[in-house]
Amino acid sequence: MGNSVMGDLSSQMRAALHRVQDWAYPDQIDHETYQAYMKTPHDVGGEPDAPALFEDKEEEQWELNTFVTCEVLGWRGIWTSEERRRIGNVDLGRTNYLGLPYYGRWLWAIARVLVDKRHITLGELIERVSEVRDRHAGGTGGPIDAAPRTTGDIEAVARNRHHLDAVGKGDPQCFAGTAGTPGFAVGDAVSVRELPTIFYTRTQEYLRGASGTVVKVSYESLAPEDEAFDREDQESEWFYIVRFRLADLWEAYTGCANDTLQAEISERWLRPAV
Repeated sequence: MGNSVMGDLSSQMRAALHRVQDWAYPDQIDHETYQAYMKTPHDVGGEPDAPALFEDKEEEQWELNTFVTCEVLGWRGIWTSEERRRIGNVDLGRTNYLGLPYYGRWLWAIARVLVDKRHITLGELIERVSEVRDRHAGGTGGPIDAAPRTTGDIEAVARNRHHLDAVGKGDPQCFAGTAGTPGFAVGDAVSVRELPTIFYTRTQEYLRGASGTVVKVSYESLAPEDEAFDREDQESEWFYIVRFRLADLWEAYTGCANDTLQAEISERWLRPAV
């Protein structure tokens, strides 16, 4: 692909805010615009969208290999699953989030974490990608040689403890008994706090400010906002299954008045309903 074509595509993928846009002066950003910029790319639940074809597609071999690689990184203590979700589903921005294949984002996460945690250098990665590109120029070439160029000292590799603590117990079972007494019980009326969303969250925007009912005190674990940044030193907390009426979430909902959905929410995001 020529540089001019690449440049045209890149310019078309700029932020789709329909006005001439570069870095803004502070007085050009009002509160609503700031909140819109802070919205994490993965928080798309409840947004209006055009009908889309749902296809139950069988994974291709590269997708299966990517999944296994991500699991191995977790098993060996290199990252936690929440780190992978943050790096692969949030940190790459909305354009790439919506534009890349699902497992393409996972591959992005693998590269990011291996560079960020100093397992490889970006220079090594760039050279290896260039080598593979040259080998397969014109659509020909043999299988990719997966042999490492160097072998490091495995004792010097920084690892988390999660992969050890969960052995024989599972996740989140390894956190059982660590969060104290639950703050809520089945049947409690709760509302979802409208906390700022900075960098990462798993509490959907359309639930914030809504009221529902606790239907299950689920388990104890690190909060997503902590686990996503490998903060195993933080205290665990309770997670709850909360049931909401759809008519309470969307004013335009025209279905049955008793239709509901359930969401899993950590304790920090909940407070007693008033």
